[in-house]
Amino acid sequence: MTKPFERRPAPGLLLGLVLGALAVGTADRLWFLTEEEDVVQYRRVRDFVSEAFVGDTGPREMLDDALHGLARGLDEYSRYYDGDETRDLERETAGRYTGIGAVFRQPLSDARVLFTLPGSPAQRAGLEVGDRIVGVGEGDDEVRIRDERALRALLAPGGPAELRLSVVGFAGVERRVTVRRDVLVDPTVRHQRLVDPQRGIGYLAIGSFSHETPGEFDRAFEELRAEGMRGLIVDLRGNPGGVLSAAVRIAQRFVVEGVIVSTEGRSQPTVHRADEAQAWYRGTPLVLLVDSASASASEVLAGALQDHRCAVLVGGPTYGKGMVQTIRHFPEAGSVVKVTTSHYYTPARRNLERSVEPARGYGIEPDLVIPLGPEEEDELHERLARYSPPKEALAALRAWEELEGVSLIEPAPSDAQFTAACELLAGRRPGPHSGGDT
Repeated sequence: MTKPFERRPAPGLLLGLVLGALAVGTADRLWFLTEEEDVVQYRRVRDFVSEAFVGDTGPREMLDDALHGLARGLDEYSRYYDGDETRDLERETAGRYTGIGAVFRQPLSDARVLFTLPGSPAQRAGLEVGDRIVGVGEGDDEVRIRDERALRALLAPGGPAELRLSVVGFAGVERRVTVRRDVLVDPTVRHQRLVDPQRGIGYLAIGSFSHETPGEFDRAFEELRAEGMRGLIVDLRGNPGGVLSAAVRIAQRFVVEGVIVSTEGRSQPTVHRADEAQAWYRGTPLVLLVDSASASASEVLAGALQDHRCAVLVGGPTYGKGMVQTIRHFPEAGSVVKVTTSHYYTPARRNLERSVEPARGYGIEPDLVIPLGPEEEDELHERLARYSPPKEALAALRAWEELEGVSLIEPAPSDAQFTAACELLAGRRPGPHSGGDT
């Protein structure tokens, strides 16, 4: 008997509900099988390779290779990083590494210290310009350093926390030095100096963007300003990008209001804006040097400063990497996956990605285009990637050059783009250039 106000479902509706439930269950099972099929296929191929491949390979290597291929197949920017690659990526983005802070002369075969980084364990321990490392350890346990491979093994990550070194200086006397590894900032702001004291023109190069870069930039700017800087050249040539927030924070030093950059993808758009309270260097005459190897976060900085008329861009058209990658860590495997998730847009709504307009073939066109030849660019990028000696080491390096007739402080290559930047900040119209020192 039907209870008051209770209604039986119509037979057709009941049948529909049953069939719907069966359909959902079947779809779930089919989806599960479809999801599992790729794993089954991977196992089949892996097992065949294990049985038939003439060389040596293991399941871990095959899995890493498969995951590398999966990410690379998405687009040119997505990547899978295995354990070793993850450590390199973390050093690049964090801006820190574990080491002793000594820069060695190239090639490494003679194991000689070119200079130590200021405040580093190597400097505190007393390693000096020209010191040759000849051994590590003590007594019968000492291992003599006879080739580049031994030196690389000594300095590799994961080594002993404390290094007991035998070193020989210019006087030929062997002495003992104890150095403790420490977590150090890997400088991304390099080659800082006042290039024209009379006109107050400063120069610094940013090699990439890490979480440490904004602090490095602020310190370099204040040091140059204390030396009399009134206008600044920021070199972004060869800068492949890095941490977006670092580029945004540097742009905020010059832009008083408005958008710095926006990112748009499948999720809600993200807009990074200027912060007047952070615009400490507003109004500073500024020139950015860019080229075809300036990409991603360096294009974000260049695009923001160009759109807001805070800087003049000089050099060559930028690379055109206007895609944002999101990183996810998989700690159980010690790996990282980086996948493209959105596009960058400049304050003027320019899409920086070259693939959006293949006929364009670049990202940002400078205000003043001055082309360099491929060999000039290669030489320039190599120099910019190196560390600059600290001022305190210059006298000792020059003495070493004179004593042994070697070249340690390399003269800067001819650079018409830098010369044009200097002329702009000096208030002159750039003309034909024969080059100059940077």
